[in-house]
Amino acid sequence: MQAPDPTDAMRLPTNRSGGDHPDIAERRIAPRRFPWRAAAGFTLIELMIVVAIIGILAAIAYPSYQEHIRRGHRAEAKSQMMEIANREQQFFLANRSYTSTLGTGGLNYALPTETATRYTAAVAVDNAGTPPTFTITFTAIGAQVPDGNLTLNSQGVKTPPEKW
Repeated sequence: MQAPDPTDAMRLPTNRSGGDHPDIAERRIAPRRFPWRAAAGFTLIELMIVVAIIGILAAIAYPSYQEHIRRGHRAEAKSQMMEIANREQQFFLANRSYTSTLGTGGLNYALPTETATRYTAAVAVDNAGTPPTFTITFTAIGAQVPDGNLTLNSQGVKTPPEKW
């Protein structure tokens, strides 16, 4: 028996027709141009593009989000104003006059903390007029200031109309 030739182990496999193995032939046709890029992550340019896109989306979305939050707080304030108006009407039926006192001795009503941190409430009463009237004013404070003030009177007139 003949000893194996040590160079046989170095030879590349061939197909039956005597040519190169198909995988080897493909590698020779299309070699990798940048073999070090195979293990790399993202380039700095790719990351900067992603950061720029996120920045643009945030610049558009954040103001819209803030406006949505303000509208939600406004809806809560309008609900509280309607509650105060109902209590004023009940007080009027019981006492034949309106009251400007929200707390004890008046309507016995306290604004919820969520509303009190965004609006201050005031009730102006005119019991001398015929008929007696009241006007509820919620003045915006803090982050709610850009939204503006809200008023509601005893005739049901709500201002500003675009906020109601």
